Amino acid sequence: MRGKILVILGPTASGKSDLTVALAKKFNGEIISADSRQVYKGLDIGSGKITKKEMKGVPHHLLDVVKPQTIFTAAKFQKLANKKIKEILKRGKLPIICGGTGFYIQSVVDGVIFPKIKPDPKLRAHLEAKLPSELFLMLKKMDSVRAKTIDPKNPRRLIRAIEITTLRGSTSNKTGDKPLRGSTSKDFGDKFLQFLQIGIRIDKDVLKKRIEKRFLARVKKGLIAEAKKLYKNGLSYKRFAEIGLAHKYLAQYLRKKISKKEFIKKSIQAEQKYAKQQRTWFRRDKRIKWFGLSDIKAVKNTISNFLL
Repeated sequence: MRGKILVILGPTASGKSDLTVALAKKFNGEIISADSRQVYKGLDIGSGKITKKEMKGVPHHLLDVVKPQTIFTAAKFQKLANKKIKEILKRGKLPIICGGTGFYIQSVVDGVIFPKIKPDPKLRAHLEAKLPSELFLMLKKMDSVRAKTIDPKNPRRLIRAIEITTLRGSTSNKTGDKPLRGSTSKDFGDKFLQFLQIGIRIDKDVLKKRIEKRFLARVKKGLIAEAKKLYKNGLSYKRFAEIGLAHKYLAQYLRKKISKKEFIKKSIQAEQKYAKQQRTWFRRDKRIKWFGLSDIKAVKNTISNFLL
């Protein structure tokens, strides 16, 4: 098992968490969450964060890392995930990365080197005056490859990508920022790590229904009350929008700009659109081995062979 890492990935609501807990119990593993929203404290219901009961005693890492007011980056995730991988391997256990944030996962699997470029206040002030659609078109003209990896409605990430591209040149054509492809292993200090990536395959219509059902359950569980508490504790409506998906529409609902019915409808649509983006992202990586949730025996055999 030494130097081997398992990755369980797939779109939101595909059943990754339950499967990963079961695999961790069978293969003596610890789980590293790769979710760009579950790193935030207090975003429990809103991000679908796994509960203590659902963990079934399996250690989980990189949940509740920072306050939601803090911007958490893929570079930060990579640094913390690599640290946890070292610690888990030292304990003689199997590190299992589980999540749906594709770039977080890729940053670890491919050892992406992030550009060390400081923010440019003057450029940012100019870009912040533009609409997300304008920013996306700018980025697309400057770097079409990077544009495909960023939510076209997320101004913060669009501005950062434009900033990097402006100050450094095309982010996807520089060897320092371009991830290594075609290999499932990399150097890791004095170890040689190997990655097995397993994707959860699910019919898109089934997934749409699962997303809707899950979101309605979150609303019933107290999603709106959680959002009100976050706002009371200092999370601005602007930051709600930056976090995205349901939180964007939660902010609009709390400000009485949309009805509860509109908030629910728009949030479900946003989640479904996000799932589609995740599937598109993961399909590009031919190293991923895809299985349905009913293929658990084949999944276990694949992992056993990998760990030999």
